[in-house]
Amino acid sequence: MTKIIALTNQKGGVGKTTSAVNLAASLASLERRVLLVDLDPQGHATMGSGVDKHALDGSVLDVLLGEKRATEVILDCPEAGYALLPGNGDLTAAEVELLDREEGREQGLVKALGEVAGEYDVVLIDCPPSLNMLTVNGLTAADGVLIPLQCEFYALEGLSALLDTVEQIKGSVNPGLEIHGILRTMFDGRNSLTRDVSKQLRDYFGDALLKTTIPRNVRVAEAPSHGLPVTKYARFSRGSQAHRVLAKELIRRLSL
Repeated sequence: MTKIIALTNQKGGVGKTTSAVNLAASLASLERRVLLVDLDPQGHATMGSGVDKHALDGSVLDVLLGEKRATEVILDCPEAGYALLPGNGDLTAAEVELLDREEGREQGLVKALGEVAGEYDVVLIDCPPSLNMLTVNGLTAADGVLIPLQCEFYALEGLSALLDTVEQIKGSVNPGLEIHGILRTMFDGRNSLTRDVSKQLRDYFGDALLKTTIPRNVRVAEAPSHGLPVTKYARFSRGSQAHRVLAKELIRRLSL
C-alpha cells in the first residue's frame, strides 16, 4: 500500500528539501518505487534531482490547477533513482489561484495523486517553508508528516505552530493524518544546546522522535550543485550513510 509522506517545517534552512531528496534516493536504492513531489516554489528539490526548473514543459502547478494530469508531468530521474513531479517559481501563481477558489482548494494534490500513487511504494512531498495553501494541499494529500528539525533555541516554538496546523487539517479535511516522525538535522551531538533540545523533543514526543540523526556534512551541502542526491554524489560520506539509515528506520516504522 502506498505511503504518502509530507516533509514540512515552516522554518526555512532546516534541511527539509535536502532530507526529501536524499530520503527519496535512499528509499529507491532499497528497491522502493518512489515519487518525489516538489511543492516548493523555490524548486530546489527539482534542481537537486538533476532537472532544470527553468526548462519544464509542465510542473505540479499545471496538475494542481487541473490543466494537466500528473502522468503528463512526472519525470524519470534515472541517476537519482526515483520519479519526480517537478516544481518551480510558477507555483506562486497556484497559491494565489487556490486562495480564490471557494471550494476544493485544498484538494488539488489529492486528486492529482489519486491517479498515480498506486504505482509507487512511497510518495514524498517537499512542502514550502511556510504554512500556506500549498502546504495545506500537501498535508491534505498525505498519510503522515515527517518534520525535519534543527536542534536550536527557536525550534520548539516554530514546531508548535506546525502541530496546530496538522491538528486543524486532521479536524477538517484529513482525519487520518499522523505525525510519522521528527527528524533532527544538521546534528552535532557535541553541542550542549543540541543535547538539551533533543531531550526536550524526546520528553514531549517520545517514540515520534526518530532515532536517526542527520549530521552536518559538507558533501550533503555540495551535492545539489551537481544535481545529485548525496547518496549518488558521495555515497560513502557520513551524510549519505545517515540518510540510508533514515530510510531503513522509516521502512521498519511504516512497513514501507
